This record gives sequence, C-alpha cells and structure tokens, in this order.
Amino acid sequence: MQHMETRYTHSPEDIRHYSTEQLRKEFLVEKVFVPGEISLTYTHNDRMIFGGVTPTTEPLSIVLTKELGVSYFLERRELGVINIGGPGSIIIEGKEESMKKQDGYYIGKETKDVIFKSADPADPAKFYVSSTPAHHKYPNVKISIDQIKPMETGEALTLNKRKIYQYIHPNVCESCQLQMGYTVLEPGSSWNTMPCHTHERRMEAYLYFDMRKDTKVIHLMGKPDETKHLVMGNEQAAISPSWSIHSGVGTSNYTFIWAMCGENITYDDMDFVAMDDLK
Repeated sequence: MQHMETRYTHSPEDIRHYSTEQLRKEFLVEKVFVPGEISLTYTHNDRMIFGGVTPTTEPLSIVLTKELGVSYFLERRELGVINIGGPGSIIIEGKEESMKKQDGYYIGKETKDVIFKSADPADPAKFYVSSTPAHHKYPNVKISIDQIKPMETGEALTLNKRKIYQYIHPNVCESCQLQMGYTVLEPGSSWNTMPCHTHERRMEAYLYFDMRKDTKVIHLMGKPDETKHLVMGNEQAAISPSWSIHSGVGTSNYTFIWAMCGENITYDDMDFVAMDDLK
C-alpha cells in the first residue's frame, strides 16, 4: 500500500496567526513509517518528496507516475535513502545490495526499478527516502556507514556535541541538488544547532528518531524575529521552508536526518542568526 500527502508552500506572513493545530497540520508529519506500507509527503517547497518505506513480508516499490506527469518515478528525479531500522536490501534494476542500519544510497535520475526489502518482517528495515527533481543522471552509489568519517563538532559546554555523517554531499557522491545526512547527538547534548541559521537558497526536511517514548524534541521554526515551534516525538518529520530557522532541542539526546535541496549544494552556505536577533 502507498499513500502520499501533498503540502503546499506558505509565506512567513501566512503562519503569523496560525494556531498550534494549524502549524502542525502544515509543517509536521506525524507518521512516517507504517509497517508494510509506503508513506510519502510531497512538499511544494522545492518539490521535495520524502517519507518512509517499511517493507515487512512483501517487497515494496514506489510507484508515482500520474502524480508527477511521468512514466516512472525517477524519470526526472533523484533519490536518497537511509535505513534507520532492521537489516534489509535494495534491488536496483536487478542488482541487490544489503542495507544495514545507517547504510545509505544515492539513486540517480532515469533509474526505473527500485525495490525495497526487509530481511526479517519482525524487525523491518525502515528506509527513509528523499527525492528531488533532477536535470542530469549521476551514478548510483551505495554509501555505507562504515566508509563515512563523521565530522565532529559542538561541545559539552553548549550542549551540542555531535557527529555529522555526510551521505549525499559533494565530498561523497555527485547529485543534482539533493543533499542528505545523519546527525547523532552525544549523551548529555540536546541542541542540534545553535546559534541557528537559515539558507534562503534551499529548503530542508528533518526526521527526528532514536528517541525514547517519553522524550520530545522542540523543533524551532519561523522567521528569526518571530519564532514558532513544533513539539515532536520519535520518527516524526518537519518541513522547513528556506525562510525559516531550523533548530531544535530535546529532553534527551537524539538523532536526525537532514535532507536539503535548492539552488546551492554547498553545505556551509548558511545565513547565521545572531543570538540577540532571536525573538
């Protein structure tokens, strides 16, 4: 079974008077992984499609044609994948590759057949996927967690000591506009990035996970001088428009996947916000 929800874009002026319920309806994805199903969100912010593929007893394949005006899903798109669940595999045009937890994959434009499988239905793989429009075909690349040297940043004093694993990034593989990575906060740290920033040239989506049931993340969004927030639980995602800050703090340490797309693929292309300018 496959489900895709469409979310449209908003100006900062639109959300000024939103209630908590309205804000959550427009920017929060509460259910990303559904056993045996494909659950996707199509945001008109740079036309990113993201969500969860959770195969159990049967393999799953994303089928989007009429919705995108194409004859197959990746005819004019590229796809990033990171497995955050049990062991599984991806079959790409007949070639099967194993995918343990934290393994990733870049799948280029014009790839017709992509099938997702779990090794054990009782402990299914959870493939988090992110897809963006593409103008050029780049090679498919498996990105094993064992081959990534994380970037260590932050410090315990400011509660943001963390490791950043860059998956779909110019240092690792070529892509048209998609970037994707995996950030792990160390025990005792809770801020994912502060001071915060925006990047007017690209939007972003966040998936928070590896959280206990009794923990939460406060995801900060909105214009720097008029901030809003979403209270989020395990395996929930947030849409972050280009004009919005995207920072967060948890009641404990956590992990998140960031996926970005837009006009610039330079990771550090950020417009930092001074702490005194936050309101």
